[in-house]
Amino acid sequence: MSLAPDGEISSRDELVAFVRELHRDYLRRGHEWENQNLDHFLGALAAWMDDSPGWYRNLGKRLPEKGDWAFLARALQAATVYE
Repeated sequence: MSLAPDGEISSRDELVAFVRELHRDYLRRGHEWENQNLDHFLGALAAWMDDSPGWYRNLGKRLPEKGDWAFLARALQAATVYE
């Protein structure tokens, strides 16, 4: 799986696989990431999400209107306590 999804992630299983690959990439080469700690990572995540309409527009794509934003929010929050 590529770390830059070219297509849409259309299922929970695909999202899980993508996040696992992201984690493996961090373990392999996290020292190369721009945002190497949780503070910077979450700040960058919020900034990108805020700017994402422009990112989609620049690529000639539409921001997904029917994404389950609550699922992602719950997953991010749960990761703060889930073992």
